[in-house]
Amino acid sequence: MACDKHNSRPRTYKGDFLQACLSANILTFGTYTLKSGRQSPYFFNAGSFHDADLLSAIATAYAHTIIDFLASNPRIPRPDVIFGPAYKGIPLAVCTLLELRRIDRASWAKVKYSFNRKEKKDHGEGGGIVGAALEDTNVLVIDDVITAGTAMRETIEIVKKEKGKVVGFVVALDRMEKIASANDKDGEPRPSAMGQIRKEYGVPTASIVTLDDLITQLRETGDETDMERLQQYRSRYRASD
Repeated sequence: MACDKHNSRPRTYKGDFLQACLSANILTFGTYTLKSGRQSPYFFNAGSFHDADLLSAIATAYAHTIIDFLASNPRIPRPDVIFGPAYKGIPLAVCTLLELRRIDRASWAKVKYSFNRKEKKDHGEGGGIVGAALEDTNVLVIDDVITAGTAMRETIEIVKKEKGKVVGFVVALDRMEKIASANDKDGEPRPSAMGQIRKEYGVPTASIVTLDDLITQLRETGDETDMERLQQYRSRYRASD
């Protein structure tokens, strides 16, 4: 198969990632109560990527997503730092940066990683950031899944306080659901948390996969029951963006 520097990878990385999630029960189906109070028919737990094969799978998917994201958005400055918000974002940032370097050493060898402490350290080196300093850097943030957007806003403020600039957010799963409201059954259109962040801060976002991708995967594997439940959930809560 003909390849160039940015296309020397399997074109099925999204499908491979979803298959890894389903096989390892990282993506599970049932009835789960979210922070918003919604009853979700599926749950994604990035904390379950805890062996070497699974870490490799998610690092590969993040790396290819980032390469595609930057290639399709040439106005985004090249990242100086990959930032993983504590706690789940920390291993994601580290393993993804290593995979990016493996794929394209010339472009990624000198890119750094960084993460925040939940509580600032008042001894030793001190401070609230571990790894590369963020001052005067372009920062690409990696996280697992965004539902309410609270963590995204906190991360933007952390980077801003350290005098860095967030140039993009990449998450594993875009749930594609609208922001919750006091009357969540009102039927009113609202953007997703990621859409709201794009609007408020002008920060581009990307995801490895979306709820649409998951539904397509279930359709192809013949899992009609779970697919129908996800379609009903999407119809009820789909974001306007």
